[in-house]
Amino acid sequence: MPGVVVFGRRWGIASDDLVFPGAFELFIRVICWIGTLILYTIHKGHFDCGGGPVLHNYLVVVLVLLAVIILSLCAIVYVSGQGTIMNPGPRRSMPALVYFRALLYIPEFIWACLGAIWVNDDSRGCDPAAVGAVIVAVISSWVIIFFTVVGVLVVFDPMGSQRRSVLAERQGLRDLESSESAQFLSTARSLAVRVWESRLRLLCCCLPQDDSHRAAFNGIAQLVSGFFSDTDLVPSDIAAGLALLHQEQDKMEQCRDPDDVLAHSPSSPIREDLEIELERATHCMQFAVAAYGWPMYIYSNPLTGLCKLSGDCCRSRSIQYDIVGGDNLGCHFTSILQTTGLQYRDFIHISFHNQIYEIPFFVALDHKKESILVAVRGTLSLKDVLTDLSAECENLPIEGVSGASYAHKGISQAAHYIYKKLVNDGILRQAFSIAPEYRLVITGHSLGAGTAAILAVLLRSLYPSLQCYAFSPPGGLMSKALADYSKEFVVSVVLGKDLVPRLSLPNMEDLKRRILKMVSNCNKPKYRILLHGCWYEVFGGEPDDFPTELENREEELSAPLLGEESLLVRSSASYQSLASDESPTHTTHLPLYLPGRVLHVTEEGPTRRSCFSQVRYRAEWSSEMAFRSVLISPRMLADHMPDVVHRALQSLGSDRATLLCPSSMSNSHLNVI
Repeated sequence: MPGVVVFGRRWGIASDDLVFPGAFELFIRVICWIGTLILYTIHKGHFDCGGGPVLHNYLVVVLVLLAVIILSLCAIVYVSGQGTIMNPGPRRSMPALVYFRALLYIPEFIWACLGAIWVNDDSRGCDPAAVGAVIVAVISSWVIIFFTVVGVLVVFDPMGSQRRSVLAERQGLRDLESSESAQFLSTARSLAVRVWESRLRLLCCCLPQDDSHRAAFNGIAQLVSGFFSDTDLVPSDIAAGLALLHQEQDKMEQCRDPDDVLAHSPSSPIREDLEIELERATHCMQFAVAAYGWPMYIYSNPLTGLCKLSGDCCRSRSIQYDIVGGDNLGCHFTSILQTTGLQYRDFIHISFHNQIYEIPFFVALDHKKESILVAVRGTLSLKDVLTDLSAECENLPIEGVSGASYAHKGISQAAHYIYKKLVNDGILRQAFSIAPEYRLVITGHSLGAGTAAILAVLLRSLYPSLQCYAFSPPGGLMSKALADYSKEFVVSVVLGKDLVPRLSLPNMEDLKRRILKMVSNCNKPKYRILLHGCWYEVFGGEPDDFPTELENREEELSAPLLGEESLLVRSSASYQSLASDESPTHTTHLPLYLPGRVLHVTEEGPTRRSCFSQVRYRAEWSSEMAFRSVLISPRMLADHMPDVVHRALQSLGSDRATLLCPSSMSNSHLNVI
């Protein structure tokens, strides 16, 4: 539901979000009240020390004050647990309860100060147990007040006054097409952009505040603020929607035919194609992992990594470095040698220069596969994150590509940076002068995979035989025309329910639409949704049945209201498509796709398994259209980690005895390992 409105502004917390914090504070307060009552009962009639009368009065007031606080917390917890996310009517008294509870902090603060003064001035000669209890009570009060202040800062919404104005004007802004309301919303959006820019600058305070960074901050701020501008969701609403959506997706997956896969590779309908590409991908993945340098090496080898690197990091190798370009080598270079097994003389260029739109890469001779290999590093710094988040589209004209050619702006600029290094600086020319019979192979993981794919598109006209292996590339990477063009020379490898290959602006709009639908239709209180969702994520079980109070009434959702009657503050495509289960057509953001052919690696067997059970994988050709929606899963982040992807590919490569499963769409070709 919309954020609660108290003290004249909207806050980043809803009236049904106080169940858990209220219950936790209630537990602490009850323990304090019982302890104070026991202390008072033991010393009743025996307050004969110098400050005894003051101590007696102090304990009496503390008991009364704690009793009132406990009653107010009981009321807050009870009222906050009533109704549903979209039915705040039973919680209409919550602002009054919040005001009352806030007033109780005043006497508590005063009494905590008096208790501290009594301990310091009048506690001599009194029972040490009584003095200790007062000290504990004073400290407890200060700690609770401190965390309350921290909580207020966390849920503070810098745009709360603007959102409050929207709620206050809900009767006059029904027609959101009017010039007055358009001007009002434009002002609100400008404020939102400034707020998000300030947040980004604070988060990236260690980065230089030059023109390129300021432009990136502004572009990202416009993107993020625009994404949330048409909703009035609080974080707990999103968490509840994700929990419900995960269970719904699991129910749909249980009903899906496991053999419903693509009949063959889109360009190579022979059964050996899958095995060949898997073997090549497994080999290239070690270079994609190596590009991360020593952090990934130590992460993948926590027991031995530091010892293996420590002897070589600072050793001088000026002779071997003569053929290696780049900067800031040290432990990074040593870890690359350890991971790839190459020799120093095999490296043509290595660079760990890192700025926004400029990411590290290396060029080496891979004699085993007779290739000149370019490996691009994935996200490993705040500068890389800014490159990732610069997700608006940028034109990418390519000769021979018919149709609209555009790509992810940040990744496209990173690819152009490496292109200039490779071509204009003569790095590839130097490499091919050493090994003219070798072919060019480009690889990378995550951000590096997206950059490698676009770099392959840029270099295709110069090196027609090049190949690219992109591991876990971003889903919002390139236009359909470029994606189709890249199918001849790019293979994308996706593991399980990895989030990143499913991330694009249209997919995020679709996810927002689905979350809105889930929280709008569910008739359970939010605290029950979150409790069941946490239990389901940790221990599994059966998905919820999702009883809905708006079942068969989706048509009523076509006219969004303002304030607490809706989760939207203005008309949006997300809202208008709530009644549809199909992915909506997005007019706001251009559609972007995964590059090349898509090789999907998934776990066999049940979705939940013990930590020590052996994992078996299967690989199948898939379509980029299969990644047009975000899948919610505990594995959605773990499946993106480069070491996890590498282990999965190695497991497939070592298990050649796995049966080749016939496709349900073709009896003449085998496409699944």
